[in-house]
Amino acid sequence: QVRLVESGGGSVQAGGSLNLSCAASGFPYSEYCVAWFRQAPGKEREAVALINSGRSTTYYTDSVKGRFTISQDSAKETVYLRMNMLQPEDTAIYYCAARVSYCATIYKPPATIFSSWGQGTQVAVSS
Repeated sequence: QVRLVESGGGSVQAGGSLNLSCAASGFPYSEYCVAWFRQAPGKEREAVALINSGRSTTYYTDSVKGRFTISQDSAKETVYLRMNMLQPEDTAIYYCAARVSYCATIYKPPATIFSSWGQGTQVAVSS
């Protein structure tokens, strides 16, 4: 069973940066997809970025392109989300999610295709 543990959330001022980490374990195969989702109060959970293992192909939602970078350390089975130029609208609980197959990278993935989720980490950006 895949287990995901997020870390790295916190509070920053607008324009600041944060690094999120998602430590994964239990993947039965070498091909998998890990995504970062976020959910703000009163809003639906949305995919922010994803990465496919091995291929390192990625997807970013439009609002974070050029500011966020997703990367992976395959040896550590850890996926990172570097968030720069944070804005108050980035405030949300950020979740790591995994799927034991590759994800398409040409459209925003729905939450329903991911079978494993972390507990979430809070990101708060003040103006």
